[in-house]
Amino acid sequence: MTPTPIELPRAPGDGGFQPFELVNAECAATAPLVVLCDHASNALPDAYGTLGLPSIDLERHIGWDIGAADVTRRLAHLMGVPAVLSGFSRLLIDPNRGADDPTLVMKLSDGAVIPGNRQADAAEIAHRRANYWQPYQDAAASMIEAAMAGGQVPVIVSIHSFTPVWRGAMRPWQCGVLWDRDPRLPHLLLAGLRSDSGLVVGDNEPYSGRLHGDTMYRNGTSRGLANALVEIRQDLIDTHHGAQEWAERLAQILGDAIKKHPELAMVKHFASYTEDGA
Repeated sequence: MTPTPIELPRAPGDGGFQPFELVNAECAATAPLVVLCDHASNALPDAYGTLGLPSIDLERHIGWDIGAADVTRRLAHLMGVPAVLSGFSRLLIDPNRGADDPTLVMKLSDGAVIPGNRQADAAEIAHRRANYWQPYQDAAASMIEAAMAGGQVPVIVSIHSFTPVWRGAMRPWQCGVLWDRDPRLPHLLLAGLRSDSGLVVGDNEPYSGRLHGDTMYRNGTSRGLANALVEIRQDLIDTHHGAQEWAERLAQILGDAIKKHPELAMVKHFASYTEDGA
């Protein structure tokens, strides 16, 4: 079957800045898995400079999820599945937030004031949403819809990373699985990761997966697709060797899960925590 073509929208009026990157798009129509990476890049369009920050700040975790893009690309290639990665810094606008989330454009992040965001009014936020946030959302949706048009009900996985230390406290986890109400994939991922006795694996840690309007809600929960967000500690994937190791680990677990659990390839709606207030 010929894969459904995916349009590559360009952000208008910014010199062709690409708001997303596609990997293995040609595999979409036959793929059992689509991988997303919301905070893959710390790039900013030329018109925004560095948002008034020292360049070194963009290299920190406030600018992107360190190592996540490397893991995502390697995982996609190992499994022969498509991936969609953001092409802009989360400081410009956060692709892992709902369109009306008050933290969509952050004015303060981990103690750093973002000068270029301080005066961002509703019109500016709408501009960023239309030119960067929305094209990334559309690319993710198109990849998923291409899979479903090809007869697949894909599993959706989002790759993120987190800092080893937060507000002076060491985090005990090497990785975490974030999820809402659909336990199908999260429980399999948790079991697979915990089979390695050397790993401390968080269940909805270091963050909660119960965020209405986030990437997994839009692309997984609201569609009834099995989904999970995987968080990996940044110091474990900030080298190519570490990223490869984690990509191989996830490819093994996800490959086994998809092969052995056909219930993952079913549309099944679960009530969201954010819908019933639980």
